[in-house]
Amino acid sequence: MDVAYLIAHWEQVRTGLIETVSKFRDEELDWKPFEASRTVREMMLHIAHEERIEFGYGISQEISEFPPEYDADAYPTVSSIQAALELVHERTRRHLATLDDDAVGRVITTPRGVSNRRLELIGHVIEHEIHHRGELSLVLGLLGREGLDA
Repeated sequence: MDVAYLIAHWEQVRTGLIETVSKFRDEELDWKPFEASRTVREMMLHIAHEERIEFGYGISQEISEFPPEYDADAYPTVSSIQAALELVHERTRRHLATLDDDAVGRVITTPRGVSNRRLELIGHVIEHEIHHRGELSLVLGLLGREGLDA
């Protein structure tokens, strides 16, 4: 696998996520499409949390303990959420920059006991981000605005 392609692909996905997040207003962060769903804020923070789990804890294993969820009250604005997304992704970028094509193709075992090639594990994190980016785009449509045109 071409690690440069993988990095470029994720950056394209991340650019779309940040563009989507930036379309929300602070006062919309507690909106949710139905009673049992996450709020917009929780959806956004879930993306950061999952990247921290799957990448920081599972793939790079730079953190030794399973990370707690983000405290939604600590992120009152769109810009504070964007900062959280950027912080966790910058750690991911730094680790990806250390990998070569062989390392991406190697099987690793995560602390949860999952064994797979790094490629599949990283692909899962990217797919997760795309999935929730789509949800956020749909929410924008429900709020009467244009979502991401990817």
